[in-house]
Amino acid sequence: MFDIGFSEIALIAVVALLVLGPERLPRVARTAGALLRRARNSWQEVRGEIERELAAEDLKRTIRDAQQSADVRSEVRNAASEIENSVRGAATPPPAGTDERH
Repeated sequence: MFDIGFSEIALIAVVALLVLGPERLPRVARTAGALLRRARNSWQEVRGEIERELAAEDLKRTIRDAQQSADVRSEVRNAASEIENSVRGAATPPPAGTDERH
C-alpha cells in the first residue's frame, strides 16, 4: 500500500521520541496502533460489504439471464407448435364433396 522502508520508520520513531519524549511516546504509540487497527477493520468491513454487493449483483444478473433464456425457450416452443399446426393443416385432405378443379 505505502512504500515505506525500515529507514523511514526509524526516522519517524526518532522524531517522535524527540518531539513527544520518552514518557508520552508509549501511550501515543498504543493510541496510534489502536486507531490503525480500527481503520484497518473498518476498511475490511467496507471491502467485505462491497464484495457481497457485487456477488449479489452477479447473482441477480445470472437469474435475469436465466429468465430471459427461459422466455426464449417458450417462444421457440410456441413457434414450433404453430409450425406444426400449420403443417398438419396443410397435410389434411380437403373435405369430401368439394371439387379441387376450378
